[in-house]
Amino acid sequence: MQATAHSVEVMFMQSFKRPLVVIQTLFVMASSLWLVACQPSPESNSADEASKVVVYTSRQPHLIEPLFERYTELTGVEVEFTSASEAALIERLVAEGPQTPADVFITVDAGNLWFASERGLFQSIESSVLEETVPPAWRDSENQWFGLSLRARTIVYHPGRVDASELSSYEDLADSKWRGRLCLRTSRKVYNQSLVAMMIEHHGEEETQSIVEGWVANLATDPFSSDTLLIQAIEAGQCDVGIVNTYYLGRLINEDPNYPVALFWANQADTGVHVNISGGGVTRYAPRPDAGKKLIEWLVSEEAQVDLALANLEFPVNSGVPISGVIAGWGEFVADSTPLVIAGQRQAEAVQLLDRAGYR
Repeated sequence: MQATAHSVEVMFMQSFKRPLVVIQTLFVMASSLWLVACQPSPESNSADEASKVVVYTSRQPHLIEPLFERYTELTGVEVEFTSASEAALIERLVAEGPQTPADVFITVDAGNLWFASERGLFQSIESSVLEETVPPAWRDSENQWFGLSLRARTIVYHPGRVDASELSSYEDLADSKWRGRLCLRTSRKVYNQSLVAMMIEHHGEEETQSIVEGWVANLATDPFSSDTLLIQAIEAGQCDVGIVNTYYLGRLINEDPNYPVALFWANQADTGVHVNISGGGVTRYAPRPDAGKKLIEWLVSEEAQVDLALANLEFPVNSGVPISGVIAGWGEFVADSTPLVIAGQRQAEAVQLLDRAGYR
């Protein structure tokens, strides 16, 4: 009797479980179908992704955000951007790897762009627009990054204490006639590292070190943390000459048209004025590389260059953009045409040389 009762119990439980299993299976299938139905179609995903582009940039938000807003107005493509220091953004891109949301990386100075490319953070892109607009010296030889605006680093002086005829070149500032009259920005800033890197290319290490040692011997005071402070020191009489990016002087002149510091275009008889760039490229693992390329192409258009370059008193990389305002008053100049990639390739040499020369 116990065996028969047990068999009946098993048969009962099995007969009960079968419809339960069927019900559970049907529930799971229905739930799965519901979830699939609620998911966006591949087409809608693509449409959503095509409607935005993500940018990492070391440029100040007030300089770059108005451009991104205009791009959105013109194209309907939303620009999401993160602004931070170039070092922080480079490390972030390295850490994110293939999971990065960034399509474009924009920063300042060819040395930083070169370093990012050496870390494998860019991809080569084919663009007739960029190749025709950006001169070869101001872009990567493998089209991994492109100049977006041009920055000239040259000599400034106090016209009441210095006659322009006394000035000629960066190298001449090592002459003893400038003893106690020269101001410089710290060598820790990449702007000066790039300048010295290009001087190494032109003169070799030994001669360049001699020049930099001459600068150090002629310093009127410790190096400054910013170009603006340097220019203000010239105004105040702490020194008579210095080397700065032109837009720092331009900002002060815009505030006061009679500002008593003038600009001199260096090295017009030989290598030309040292120039650098702000620039950018499509990131190696860009989720939307085509969207990234289109944004960069627009940034070198005549319309965008007016705000990207001229609004910050930089120079356009697009030769079709007319120069106006305070920078037009400085006149034309011959720029150093040496490929800026060298500023990155020789940056380590430049940093070591600056240390040996005692330039802090």
